[in-house]
Amino acid sequence: MDWPPPGVELPEPTRLGEVTWLEPYPDVLLEGLADAAPGPEARYEAREAISVAFVTALQLLPPRQRAALILRDVLGFRASEAAGILDCTEESVTSALKRARATLQFRRARSADSEPPPPGSAQERALVQRFTRAYEAGDVHEVVALLTEDAWLIMPPVPLRYQGRELAARFWAATAFRPGRSARLVPTRANGQPAFGLYIRDPQAPVAHASGILVLTLAGSQISAVTGFLDNSALPTFGLPRTLPD
Repeated sequence: MDWPPPGVELPEPTRLGEVTWLEPYPDVLLEGLADAAPGPEARYEAREAISVAFVTALQLLPPRQRAALILRDVLGFRASEAAGILDCTEESVTSALKRARATLQFRRARSADSEPPPPGSAQERALVQRFTRAYEAGDVHEVVALLTEDAWLIMPPVPLRYQGRELAARFWAATAFRPGRSARLVPTRANGQPAFGLYIRDPQAPVAHASGILVLTLAGSQISAVTGFLDNSALPTFGLPRTLPD
């Protein structure tokens, strides 16, 4: 992907991740699915399993562990069947699955003290409204103030990852909030989380052009991750146009 734009100087990233073609999934397409395991605990597990944070964590696993987890825990294959697919022993599958489960459980335990507010709750709406106002106003300090201390900025398919408020402020100052740039956010939902269609106002015409989708991962009354999908290919799935009158 040809990014960043010419003339934009970025701060040094916290980490370089693999280029993963992860795409957001619209909540509206989940509404008609049958609830095979009703109850609060089952709904919580389902919400966690489709979150961008979970899918990102899954992609951080080594390939063997990722494959073992998907084959065994998601698709329901027996250990012997998974071993045949992966061309390895059952012991190797069991070992990889054990390590994968431990890694994901550790990541979930680290965030257990900062559960996101319920979808559609007053707390979630208030946080989303504050983020929208600050982002559209280009107020980098107010946007950063909404982040947790260790929040991540991730932007697939670009492999750059930034962690922490200071790096987030420097990154946004050089990109989203640089002089002459103004944005509009169109609210939607993706992967069980608040999301926006991101549109950049054209300084030469009364129109705003699509620039991807932002997904917020919430932690209590703050934002623990902002995932910016910089590719516009997912827009039609969300019913979002390529341009908006401005």
